[in-house]
Amino acid sequence: MFEGSIVALITPFHESGKIDLPAFVRLLDHVREGGSSGVVVAGTTGESATLEEAEFQALLECAVAQVGGTMKVLAGTGSPATDATIKRTRLARSLGAHGALVVTPSYNRPTAAGLEAHYRMIAQSVELPIVLYNVPSRTAVDLQPETVARLARLDTVVAIKEAVPGVARAHELLRRADGQLQLLSGDDESCAEVMLAGAAGVVSVAANLAPAHMARLCHFARQPQEQKALALQERLRPLYAYLGIETNPIPVKWGAYEMGLAGSHLRLPLLPLDQQHQPGLKACLEQLGLMAGMEPSF
Repeated sequence: MFEGSIVALITPFHESGKIDLPAFVRLLDHVREGGSSGVVVAGTTGESATLEEAEFQALLECAVAQVGGTMKVLAGTGSPATDATIKRTRLARSLGAHGALVVTPSYNRPTAAGLEAHYRMIAQSVELPIVLYNVPSRTAVDLQPETVARLARLDTVVAIKEAVPGVARAHELLRRADGQLQLLSGDDESCAEVMLAGAAGVVSVAANLAPAHMARLCHFARQPQEQKALALQERLRPLYAYLGIETNPIPVKWGAYEMGLAGSHLRLPLLPLDQQHQPGLKACLEQLGLMAGMEPSF
């Protein structure tokens, strides 16, 4: 259902802090033309924690209208509160999203049993495909493979975005899930290896800037053409490094600004990329042929 290169979209803002919908449309067209198979709206990279419900609705309506006929549109609906997550997931369904990306609840630090109850309640309350999202580095909770395996038996739980780096967790998830749900890498740096191990795709930050590169990488990894996949992964490592040099989405927003896709503005408490990192990121984009007027270099 959800596979290939799925872009964890940034949310463009004007300097005033209001959403820049024309830039969002420009970004949607950019990633579609690059061969992406889907987008995540209002996820971590989209600064979901700063978005009001009306802004979430405007972004999702725009994405569904602009690319929903040719790409999968996932809505980031996760919240620390189960009831709030259900409410936003219902809204996403009503607006035409193809699925909901539901991150584990942050700050509350629920037990494994609490996490399972959280997801079961959401699945029972909303008839919409659910992609579990595990990112312990941000939420301080880790959705364990044995819990995922039980949740995979629910009809509406169709995939997991796993952001624990490396391939070991991927192997365990695939073994325990036994074909009952798709695995999506949530870590650009290890996504080739994870797809070669059997994942269906990646939810990618880098694909905001390099959609054609990430789409090609997914194609190679899922064939599988291992040597080509790993070679392209190595080619992209400098970009991955720069996109992780400060908190996501700070660097990727600066990259989008350099490419003329959107402004670099973020909402506080995030600040623009430190000046010392800006020339290096720009040079990296140039080396990959990603600047305006350049042809992508693979």
